[in-house]
Amino acid sequence: MSFMGFLPLRAADLAIDLGTANTVVYVQGHGIVLAEPSVVTMETVNGIRSVRAVGDDAKLMMGKTPDNVETIRPLRFGVIADLEIAEQMIKHFMAKAKTQAGIRLRGSPEVVICVPSGSTVVERRAIRDAASNAGARKVSLIDEPMAAAIGADLPVTRPIGSMVVDIGGGSTEVGVLSVGGLSVSLSVRIGGDQMDDAIAAYVRRNHNLVIGEATAERVKFNIGAAMLAEGTGREAKVRGRDVVRGVPTEKTVNEAEIVEALSETVSQIVEAVRRALEITAPEIAADIIEGGIVLTGGGSLLPGLDTVLMRETGLPVVRADDPLNCVARGAGRALDELEYRGVLYPI
Repeated sequence: MSFMGFLPLRAADLAIDLGTANTVVYVQGHGIVLAEPSVVTMETVNGIRSVRAVGDDAKLMMGKTPDNVETIRPLRFGVIADLEIAEQMIKHFMAKAKTQAGIRLRGSPEVVICVPSGSTVVERRAIRDAASNAGARKVSLIDEPMAAAIGADLPVTRPIGSMVVDIGGGSTEVGVLSVGGLSVSLSVRIGGDQMDDAIAAYVRRNHNLVIGEATAERVKFNIGAAMLAEGTGREAKVRGRDVVRGVPTEKTVNEAEIVEALSETVSQIVEAVRRALEITAPEIAADIIEGGIVLTGGGSLLPGLDTVLMRETGLPVVRADDPLNCVARGAGRALDELEYRGVLYPI
């Protein structure tokens, strides 16, 4: 038997992007192994409440459950809204991530969790407690803009200013970074969820049709855009309940309507970027002129958003490679690479 056979088995450390819409898990030595919706389905039988499904399986049930089954999203605006359910979800994802990576190791892992830069001490403690109760040996936090910048390969540890805009499900994080720290950080509670709500409100107001969260999200993916080149663009059929007659019905919406529905949300994202630029130090601002603004997060995939930001700021805007996983990958690199260890902090 080799000497390795006598070494004690240790836990594989994890980095988790605990998002309002999706949770992405990075396992040390394996990379990103899991990305699933941050959704939990709870079932009550004979007064006993238990977890029925988590992640992909739970999301399929949204809006379609009987009275004794409840589908819950335990995070709102990037922070924990339901601590007990969040614990169950984190525990499930930690176990599933290890299974996906083919890991069978003993012990409790160190866990790095991404948090919105604008979250309060109470909100950060809730995240720490949820991860600790889910089985983490040690919990470190990293600000989402910092994790996004590392994941996008920006020179965050060097004396070069760079700007990242991470548009998630519940919040948009704007960060200006230099020499391993956040020179400017701005967090606004606007993201993909607010886009879905805006689409649902527009369809109800203009088509007298009530649609669910999943339908609004599907419309956003299929024909959503921040700007329209010409005409009315693509079309999509939406199904819901007629407000007047109260019966199921189907109507057609076009891309121009969805651009109009999303205009307010897009304007708020642009305004957040402008505010951050206004308070950026002149020398760092000079670097941003050269390096531009880097977009990450699921919301950055909205067609035309980069063009709108470019037009409104006059700066080059690029979308990072694999923007959905940028934050988790950056947190994982902070866990793995000594160069970035200084950006983690305990709570």
